Amino acid sequence: MQEDIEQRSVTLIISTVKLTGRALKAAITKFLAYQKEVMARASPDVQPKGKQTVKALVGQNQGVANIEIDDKNIKDFDRVARKYGVDYAVKKDRTTSPPKYLVFFKARDADALTAAFKEYTADTVRKRSRPSIIQKLRTILPQVREQAKEKKKELER
Repeated sequence: MQEDIEQRSVTLIISTVKLTGRALKAAITKFLAYQKEVMARASPDVQPKGKQTVKALVGQNQGVANIEIDDKNIKDFDRVARKYGVDYAVKKDRTTSPPKYLVFFKARDADALTAAFKEYTADTVRKRSRPSIIQKLRTILPQVREQAKEKKKELER
């Protein structure tokens, strides 16, 4: 009798786990479908803002222009473009070595993008002109070692 109860409880646990997984999958699917439907009904004419895909940017039918960026640190540009409220899309051109980045933007955002690029280039020039902290530490390191040796000598006397 005890063995029969144990067998049933294991079967019940296994079937419950399977049911929970299926139910969870169905619930997530229904929620995503509902959310997509609500978003489509609520605001069909709301345009995406800021960084977006090239397809979404072209789909706004406002004309698209692009600029090439060779810099590896494209994240700095993202921060500046968000600050200026530019609608843009970044596409990595992997055909060249090193890869280049194409920044697509709306034609009406040209003035804002020009200001954003001026700030971006000023930031990159300023960062490159700053001396490296690691280089400073390497030049100071021998002096620090000398001071440490002098202190040891004083302690030994």
